[in-house]
Amino acid sequence: MANYFMNKRAETGLRNAALAAGSLLTLAPLWLLLVNSFKPNSAIVDNPLAMPGSLDFQYILNAVKQLDYFKSIGFTFVITLIAVALIVLVSSMAAWILARNKTKASNFVFMSFVAAMLIPFQAIMYPLIQFFDALGLKNMPGLLIMYGGFGLSMSTFLYHGFVKGVPLGVEEAAFIDGCHIFQMFFLIVMPLLKSITVTVIIINAMWIWNDYLLPFLVIGNAADKTLVLALYFARILAGQYGNPWQLIFPSVFITIIPIIVVFLFLQKYIVKGINAGAIKA
Repeated sequence: MANYFMNKRAETGLRNAALAAGSLLTLAPLWLLLVNSFKPNSAIVDNPLAMPGSLDFQYILNAVKQLDYFKSIGFTFVITLIAVALIVLVSSMAAWILARNKTKASNFVFMSFVAAMLIPFQAIMYPLIQFFDALGLKNMPGLLIMYGGFGLSMSTFLYHGFVKGVPLGVEEAAFIDGCHIFQMFFLIVMPLLKSITVTVIIINAMWIWNDYLLPFLVIGNAADKTLVLALYFARILAGQYGNPWQLIFPSVFITIIPIIVVFLFLQKYIVKGINAGAIKA
């Protein structure tokens, strides 16, 4: 018995040590980003691991100015909000209809959504951009349509697994009480999908907020830029004669702060929603 408890204690200790090492490895880049956001270029080059001599906020203020931060964050927020709302609305309704209609056609459509998840964006990006350019959609509306399309497959897959766990009797009772299809979905079904909805929102919001390639291909160096795109062009402009580390580090730092804050507040819903969706799928 004593050996059993000693082995369990050793196993727990090894597991905790592995988790601690993994946590440190994950947090190391964020720590490196933080400490170098308050240092001049020479200090960063000399010793990027050293602590800053003082908390000099001039580098962060300069990054805010160079990125036109508040305009860029507002533009990014609008794109993220509209695209995520579009993804949630369409994918939840599609998943509900596909889950409730158990036919070969609905199964084929659902498997098409799943298969679309396997197609990398790089395989279709040039034909897609040319097609949207021909339609006059290389602009913000076109970008929103692309985000909505690319986010639809995985979101529908997640919703589909979760909808299966919603009791059909609840919808039948609503129908008997006189609800039409839209009332049934928005007033009865959608509130029951709260956890998976938060998961879909966070996953897609983090992807859209941090995306560089699609905004670069669609809107390029337009007057209104997303945060990541503004960071890229500020880096190009300032780096003509070298690497402006004193701009890069604080710029990246202020770019990722909003999405990290949102993630920290809602991370429990991500785990809960993905686990529930995977079990019910």
